[in-house]
Amino acid sequence: MAFQFFFSNLQCLNALKSVSDSHLHRTTAKFGTLPVFMTTISTILGAILFLRFGYAVGHLGFLGVIGIIFLGHMVTIPTAMAVAEIATNQKVQGGGAYFIISRSFGINIGSAIGITLYLSQAISVAFYVIAFSEAFDPLIRYLHYEINTPLVDKRWVGLASMTLLSVVILSRGANFGMKALYGVVAILFTSLLFFFLGKPGPEESSFILNAHIQNPDNFFFVFIIIFPAFTGLIAGLGLSGDLRDPSKSIPRGTLWATLGGFVVYILVAYKLAVSASPEDMASNQLIMEKIAIWGPIIPIGLAAASLSSALGSIMVAPRTLQAMGYDDVFPGMGLNSWLSRGKEKDNEPTNAGLISIIIAFVFVAFGDIDFVAQIISMFFMVTYGVICLISLLEHFAADPSYRPTFKSRWYISLLGAITSFWLMFKMNTPYALLSLIVMGGIYTMVSSYKTQEKGLVNLFRGVVFQASRQLQILAQRADREDLDVHWRPFTICVSQDTFMRRSAFDILRWISLKYGFGTYIHYIKGFLTEETNKESKEILNKLIHLAAGSKNKVYLDTIISPSYTSAIAQVIQLSGISGKGNNMILFEFSQTEPEALEEALNTHDILFATGFDLCILSTSYKGFGYKKEIHIWITPADFDNANLMILLGYIIMGHPEWKEGIIKIFAIYQPEAVTRRKEELKMLIKEGRLPISMSNINLISAGGDRSTREIIGEVSADADLTVIGFRHEQLSTEGYKLYTGYNKLGNVLFVSANKKKEIN
Repeated sequence: MAFQFFFSNLQCLNALKSVSDSHLHRTTAKFGTLPVFMTTISTILGAILFLRFGYAVGHLGFLGVIGIIFLGHMVTIPTAMAVAEIATNQKVQGGGAYFIISRSFGINIGSAIGITLYLSQAISVAFYVIAFSEAFDPLIRYLHYEINTPLVDKRWVGLASMTLLSVVILSRGANFGMKALYGVVAILFTSLLFFFLGKPGPEESSFILNAHIQNPDNFFFVFIIIFPAFTGLIAGLGLSGDLRDPSKSIPRGTLWATLGGFVVYILVAYKLAVSASPEDMASNQLIMEKIAIWGPIIPIGLAAASLSSALGSIMVAPRTLQAMGYDDVFPGMGLNSWLSRGKEKDNEPTNAGLISIIIAFVFVAFGDIDFVAQIISMFFMVTYGVICLISLLEHFAADPSYRPTFKSRWYISLLGAITSFWLMFKMNTPYALLSLIVMGGIYTMVSSYKTQEKGLVNLFRGVVFQASRQLQILAQRADREDLDVHWRPFTICVSQDTFMRRSAFDILRWISLKYGFGTYIHYIKGFLTEETNKESKEILNKLIHLAAGSKNKVYLDTIISPSYTSAIAQVIQLSGISGKGNNMILFEFSQTEPEALEEALNTHDILFATGFDLCILSTSYKGFGYKKEIHIWITPADFDNANLMILLGYIIMGHPEWKEGIIKIFAIYQPEAVTRRKEELKMLIKEGRLPISMSNINLISAGGDRSTREIIGEVSADADLTVIGFRHEQLSTEGYKLYTGYNKLGNVLFVSANKKKEIN
């Protein structure tokens, strides 16, 4: 990348000794915003501008190239803003883009982006070396036609240049080129000035907005070749270890350079369109040479830009790789140690440099600048897309520790992410899929042995939290009449026998898996103190661990209160995780100890006054059996309860553990009402679209010597769950005895509806 390490080499050798926070420090940081601006814009105005921009205008016309410029900046500007935001969220030290990303989002995410970024930087070396060899094209043609020397394959020029560059970097390191910095920058901008001052050829070309050659290349094919021109925004981050105030200099320099490059490219496109024909631009990659007032300045400027960019890339790439070695990103301590090793004198990353040089040599050997441009574009595109995506997630996660002083907007990051991924697939679908698979594989690999590091789970946990928070608020503000029309259970259970019986938790998880919300609260008797608070946290962790072994969506909690009655009074005032409040409460007791219910039943008046449906679960040694049959018993007194009882049976039957089960309805009525009630029940089942067979609706005539309890005991002795209704008024006279006398049954769920529910 263009000049980042020309500016930064005075200090980066020491600042990059380690990317771990204990080693990254700036002892003589002295640069301000201008070096960041110069580094970034010098990379933007590089080889693509000189070599391939005329080709783009020739194939797509002025309007088409403007479309490419705008489309490219729909990626780079959101990414620049995201990077600027990330950079102002922390104290930025040496390590460039990798340091900023990994220290903001964790090593796992940073390594996935960092390795992709490193490959982009390493391959960029080859790209700029190939571009540098193209600058010799006029000289090669001159020697061939004027002196009759044989035509030299420009790949040999590239390989020779790469060899010389490798020797210099491996022997002298980053100190090379510092003295030539200002001369190179001057040549680059002088060549652009000469181009803008140039005039059209003898036959002045007319300016037509959409003029292009016949049978032009596809828009997205041209885009993928031109896109490396817009990838300079990361370059300035290489100075992070040498800036007085990185949190100000990086966003300012990066954004101004990005906007400046945007303007220059539009002006260059216009100048080309009015100065040359589409055919000339498409056939002559050095068309700018013919337009400039002094032609030789263009290949000189191309050589300067390409050489400086190649030097910058070959210095920043090894340091990115060395930084990841310090963070033990790669499997095996030996490999990480070898990659992070530098020269004893100045920590120059010779080993990482050797790897980078090998990669560069491979791509220089191809000698095809368009092919290398496609590879670079895809790697940069996936890197930019992921940076924008992470910025977007961070906006929605609203992590209090994420406090950047420069703030982008979530919709800008969304635009950048969507545009990046869309363009990837439009440019080359197989490459796009391969790039995403590679990045996903890297993330998975690093996460497998860096399990303690932050990763995407942290980001998504924050996003889910914020989404849940917003949904709760919306749910609370929703029309409450909707709850009556579209009823669903928001059930809460308070139990002090959690670790003795699991039946109540089972009922709750069956109810809440798909159709409702369930909150299970373990009751701890006592006053809130440091000791009881510690105990409650330990119990909650134990509950979560136990619940993890079953398929459930139950929210778990604990409550500390001096009495069970006061705990219930507290719990029914909770808003609940659904955001709409709770509407049903579940108590449970053992058939052998029905008197344990007495304290809970003391609150029944409060429960019904506050609109709660009441469920009482009686557990027996039979448990829930084989989960094959649910028996629902309806009596003439269950006018309000019947629909709720049927709905609960249907909801429980929807759990996978009951997938082989059936619901049977038994109704006890006077002989004269049996036929009418059976038709009513059939109509209810049909209109409510409930999966209950008509053959499973059984009506039993009341009367005779047998009591209701005896009838239920005989018929449902083998049922896995029996559902029986009761009325609120009965509690005042019978109390807990209302639930006794069913010793022949398995688990029994007693149900009392606060008001009638609608099934259809």
